[in-house]
Amino acid sequence: MTTPKISFEFFPPQNLEASFRLWDTVQVLAPMSPRFVSVTYGAGGTTRTLTRDAVSTLHKTSGLNVAAHLTCVNASKAETLEIADQFAEAGVTEIVALRGDPPKGEGKFTPHPDGFANSVELIKGLSARGNFNIKVGAYPDRHPEAADQAADVEWLKRKLDAGADEALTQFFFEAETFFRFRDACEKAGIDGSKLTPGILPIENWKGARNFARRCGTIIPDWVEDAFDKALRDGREELLATALCTELCSDLLEGGVDKLHFYTLNRPELTRDVCFALGVTPKVALQNVA
Repeated sequence: MTTPKISFEFFPPQNLEASFRLWDTVQVLAPMSPRFVSVTYGAGGTTRTLTRDAVSTLHKTSGLNVAAHLTCVNASKAETLEIADQFAEAGVTEIVALRGDPPKGEGKFTPHPDGFANSVELIKGLSARGNFNIKVGAYPDRHPEAADQAADVEWLKRKLDAGADEALTQFFFEAETFFRFRDACEKAGIDGSKLTPGILPIENWKGARNFARRCGTIIPDWVEDAFDKALRDGREELLATALCTELCSDLLEGGVDKLHFYTLNRPELTRDVCFALGVTPKVALQNVA
């Protein structure tokens, strides 16, 4: 089994305690020499400033290749591209370009009157700048707003044709889900090597289940049953580590060479899975004192 290239996603901190948690997460995972680490936006662009500050700080202090999330929500085209230019000026040229979720309480996404209408327009705007490596989202299980998976595949192709370089998928529970999606993408003319599976190590089953239901990720009955039994027996952490490791191993055996971990700023399970996959610490986080 090939040792995978890995990347990690972090949340921007919203208070002092969360700042310490993010830094602790970086300290644990940076020695794995990830390809990049990304910092998310909150729903409705609520953490736009926090994301920008976290990206800038990580880029300056960690020595990591940092990717910034950027969305279309609640901003004009000029404002959005200004933020992108600020990232570029700070030396951050990796962008995860997303339409973004609607603000809390709003049922659907409504474009800003002077903003990008969707992710494809955003990607075209970033691509025209000429100095970004653009990553986008992809959905092995049907996106809640898509008519069917064919629509998801077609939209992904439009994003890649607009200038995106790589697609990070939403998380899923079975490797076969990803393989079916990859087959559908390749049939549509998408290079399968541009698809990087998104992996969610399950630190908390209740939270992961609710998250899956909100984003349209299908939860197999056997996963529900396994966690129900594990919770009763106090083996949730052991089960989560085993299932995540097995999922990643199945993906690698199926030809995948890159994995993107959604850490939720809780690094221990992600670290343990990486160890099990043969990803071992290579470098310590640079001393910034």
